[in-house]
Amino acid sequence: MIDRRFLVSALGALLGLTATEALAAAKKKKTAAKKATSKKKTSKTTKKKGKAVPKKTVKKAPPPKPVEPTPPPVPEVTPPEVVQALTSAFGAILREMLLASPVLATYAGLDKAEYGEFATLKAKLDDRSAAAQAAHVTRLQRAVDRLNAIPREQLAAADRVNYDSVLWDNSNQLALARNFTFGDSAPCGGSWSGGFPNPYIISQLSGSWQYIPDFLDSQHAIENASDAQSYLSRLSAWAGVLDQETARAKADFARGVVPPDFIMSKTIAALTALRDADPAISVLVTSLVTRTAAKGIAPSTGDTWQAQAVAIVSGPVKEALGRQVDALTAQQSVAKHDAGVLNLNNGAAYYAQCVKLNTSSSLTARDIHKLGLQKVSEITAELDTRFRAMGRTQGSVGERIKAMYKDPQYLYANDDAGKAKLLDDLNTKVKAVQIRLPQWFGVRPNTQVQIKRVPVATEAGAPGGYYSPGSVDGSRPGMYYINLRDISELPSWTLATLTYHEAIPGHHLQGTIQQETKGLPMLRKLSSFNAYVEGWALYAEQLAGEMGMYDSDPAGRIGYLHDALFRAVRLVVDTGMHAQGWSREQAITYMMDTAGKAQGEATAEVERYCVWPGQALGYMVGKLEWLKLRDAAKAKPGYDIKRFHDVGLLCGAVPLDVLDDVYKAAGMI
Repeated sequence: MIDRRFLVSALGALLGLTATEALAAAKKKKTAAKKATSKKKTSKTTKKKGKAVPKKTVKKAPPPKPVEPTPPPVPEVTPPEVVQALTSAFGAILREMLLASPVLATYAGLDKAEYGEFATLKAKLDDRSAAAQAAHVTRLQRAVDRLNAIPREQLAAADRVNYDSVLWDNSNQLALARNFTFGDSAPCGGSWSGGFPNPYIISQLSGSWQYIPDFLDSQHAIENASDAQSYLSRLSAWAGVLDQETARAKADFARGVVPPDFIMSKTIAALTALRDADPAISVLVTSLVTRTAAKGIAPSTGDTWQAQAVAIVSGPVKEALGRQVDALTAQQSVAKHDAGVLNLNNGAAYYAQCVKLNTSSSLTARDIHKLGLQKVSEITAELDTRFRAMGRTQGSVGERIKAMYKDPQYLYANDDAGKAKLLDDLNTKVKAVQIRLPQWFGVRPNTQVQIKRVPVATEAGAPGGYYSPGSVDGSRPGMYYINLRDISELPSWTLATLTYHEAIPGHHLQGTIQQETKGLPMLRKLSSFNAYVEGWALYAEQLAGEMGMYDSDPAGRIGYLHDALFRAVRLVVDTGMHAQGWSREQAITYMMDTAGKAQGEATAEVERYCVWPGQALGYMVGKLEWLKLRDAAKAKPGYDIKRFHDVGLLCGAVPLDVLDDVYKAAGMI
């Protein structure tokens, strides 16, 4: 509520009057209006020269618009004692977060001797027990309390951005974790759930089974015998982690939180395959054996590295995976076919919080569904125009996309040679776009990106492509993973846009700049906000076209528009399932018909949205915010695209509202 006295004073100032004069004028105007109203009631007509003359209608002046109070000026410099308080709070939050998540410490490259107490984390995995989840809630509350004790009004612009971002993250994660006791609340770095809110402890995309094999293979560095022994320690600890997840999943089952039947079937099949795999050829064993052999690292005592790893994988790990399979199998008969979370206890409120966390906006599910339908219509019309220019005029846009998927001229051979050719082509596209970066970015990443296929053990339920950041210290490059489960789903015309999204100028460029930016607190280097990160990557797809990457590739431009349509379809499908009661089949059909997706890919995507509610919304919502800010910046004199990009990237990942503040502070909007 705004104080009326303030409104009067502000209005007076605008009119060049004193507050007293303004008040008197307002009072006089109000009295005159009352008299006019009274006169109107007592006499509808007046007589003039013996004739009744209709009384003139008195038009009321519109009420003055409320004048928002002018916020206090942002200090140019944060006082030293406040800087110290902020630094101390960030340090405490980071320390507690890393100690609670050894996996995050390794992802960040902070599990080394030079980082003191964090070095011991290299032999550990995250505690996945119910007690650890309760401790997580307490930790989030402690973080919020620390930040609330800091006087925000005394923070300079850069410090305010850091403060607002960390407070927003911890506050909203706390709201989810405290209000909803089922599933994973996805703490920062929560690899077990993909880093997103997940209602199910174990699914095709959640649980340690889904990420530990690749984590040990690609993230756990082995330089000496101690590192190799830490690998074995983690492998052995994994059995206990699996059992912790099984116990929590059972507790959720008792609450009625059971994954849909189709998710159960897919997850059980994947877990069974992992359990029954030959240990001798499992990546869990071969990764250790291959890397120790390459560096000539021999065990100091006991059996060979292979024998020790095989004993763990074929013993405790296999048994724990079996118990997880049994727990899920026991629930198959009661699992429902509902795709969305509406059937869960307080499911609508849960989804609303998922939407907020994943979009960092005030948009509702209804707003987003409507937006999705609008963007689908717009992009479909543009695709139709582009298709006609290529001579493809038959059928709906979705049907023409399906035809391009099957066109032999765009397909790779479905064998090892074809997959190798695909990877080579992706590397060529990365090199080509890198050459053009200086014209569009003042700041560019130093760390390189590597392109790898998704591990075979997890590719069935994994997305078509994804990015894994490099280490903060630059010792490990960023990884762009491409899913080669079915190479027929990856015609060449789709790959350019995917590469620009995941690598450059998308995730790798943004994430690496964030890690390499000097002066950005370590806590902020590790932060991620879905709408900012995925919105940037989707914006990068469009930017690649503006950089000329599709000028001689009309099929590639179709690929870009197809992916944009796909992200718009996501808005409709995700909100359709979780807010409007759509079935899995309805969502799959809509995606196939509208975006032309093959049934296998459409199914994998829809089932992804089932276990990551709201995550798919961040892409288009975030992109539209980047474009809105760019349009606002273009409207001001002195606009420079390189500065626009640098300002938005050097601040690191932030909520969308904070991103708006970043550009305002820079004087660009």
